[in-house]
Amino acid sequence: MNYPKAVLEKAQRLEQLLLRAANGEPLDKLNKELGFDLDEEELTRQQLKYEKGGRTWKAVIDGRHGHSHTVHSGVREYLYARKEEEDSLRAPALAKEVEEKFGIEVSAGHINYLLRKRRLTAPVGRPPKEPEPDEEASSETPNEPVDNAGLFFPGGSAGGDESGRGDRERDTRGP
Repeated sequence: MNYPKAVLEKAQRLEQLLLRAANGEPLDKLNKELGFDLDEEELTRQQLKYEKGGRTWKAVIDGRHGHSHTVHSGVREYLYARKEEEDSLRAPALAKEVEEKFGIEVSAGHINYLLRKRRLTAPVGRPPKEPEPDEEASSETPNEPVDNAGLFFPGGSAGGDESGRGDRERDTRGP
């Protein structure tokens, strides 16, 4: 696969960081010198990836083609906490809050994706319509019989013979 030059250079710098960290150099110094922000957990993950990939820089290519990870765990935890705190918040409002608080732009669709993973989204579809007070009284079914109940079904047994077929459909095949 053809990766941009910046991605390839980043993988080579990460290889240098991994090799030098394995020799005992402090991670803080290496992060600063090589332009990374790895913690111990991510360092271990990258070391395993490097070892598994045959100890070559090609094994640590990030696959994001140079795009940064904008929604880190701090942003995700903030989103989850805000949504649990105030269930009526929707993704566009959360996107504005994230932009103000963290200075990163996240689409409402991606926020919904993250919230859906934790089952914090609203139910699918429109909310059910609440009946108005005067509709409730009129929507009850009357318990008494109605005189004109059969008017919508003409041609039934009341209009013809007992078979319910009427005059037009009378059987002419014989007795």
